[in-house]
Amino acid sequence: MDLNERKLRILQAIISDFIYSAEPVGSRTLSKKYDMGISPATIRNEMSDLEEMGFLTHPHTSAGRVPSDKAYRLYVNNLMKRYEITDEEKKKISEKLTANTLELEKTIKHAASLLSELTSLTSFAMTPKAEEDKLKYIKLMPVDKGTVILMIVAESGKVSNRALKIAVPYTEEGLELIAKTMTYNYHGKTLNEVLTLDIIKSFESDIEAMSKLAKDIMPNFIRTLEGMLDVNLYMDGLTNIFSFPEYNDIDKAKVFLEMLDKKDRFRNILINRDKGVIITIGDENSDDIVRDCSLITATYHIDGKSVGTIGVIGPTRMKYDEVTSIIEYITDNISKTFALTGGNEEDE
Repeated sequence: MDLNERKLRILQAIISDFIYSAEPVGSRTLSKKYDMGISPATIRNEMSDLEEMGFLTHPHTSAGRVPSDKAYRLYVNNLMKRYEITDEEKKKISEKLTANTLELEKTIKHAASLLSELTSLTSFAMTPKAEEDKLKYIKLMPVDKGTVILMIVAESGKVSNRALKIAVPYTEEGLELIAKTMTYNYHGKTLNEVLTLDIIKSFESDIEAMSKLAKDIMPNFIRTLEGMLDVNLYMDGLTNIFSFPEYNDIDKAKVFLEMLDKKDRFRNILINRDKGVIITIGDENSDDIVRDCSLITATYHIDGKSVGTIGVIGPTRMKYDEVTSIIEYITDNISKTFALTGGNEEDE
């Protein structure tokens, strides 16, 4: 049985109508709302053929049909038209993402929040493990007599700060000298490479007179580097799921929220989605915790390197065209912002 032009027109109309109405679509609805040029009886016959071909399913409580995962895949690959983001949406994205470019993590949190707001879906953003991320520079900033802020900045734009309690006297000039020496020693090395060095011993040999101060600083430096290697996963709009009719059943909504709570497992799903825009629908998802959902992700880049992943999760009935365009626009803006500003940080 061929999927001819008429069947495609009917299928596209059913998918579009169901995405926006969440109601099974019948032949009379199609005949009234869309200019098909054919009778309701002919539409019914074509819908029966589409069901037999696996593109439609027939809920037992309704005479209408709903799209299957197979139909959504055809729609995404061949029928979906590009959604044009409004000027208002573009302005909102630009303003929110450029408001915090000092730290990559803050920008990504803003991006996840913005994505949830614009799509009304549950959004997430992830920074990957940074084994190959290179150290850019180090700063030591005095706060009070016994407290210093250690700031480590990676080339990806990732920033980590730690408040250190210092037991020995220090001067601002002394801290600056230590920071510059550390930057000189470790600039351009990957975070993993720095962690494999005997950095306390090598540091003391460089600045022997400051070895006591180094002993206060360096263990914290190591712990901060280790923390920078962790994957960070941010989520927003968790309760948005309750606005979808598919999750009116409180038990089903609870299963969805419990699934998102399994963050380690969810991270593992996202780690393998590191190339461009990826859309997986229902049974296409390999992990059963997201088997009833659709997942749309995109990667953002800094200096041409893939740095992390951002996306949404929700029911298979989602506005794929709109969501995909918004995600692409947000990731492009993240990449452009950090390419232009370098994270707004200067090399030491």
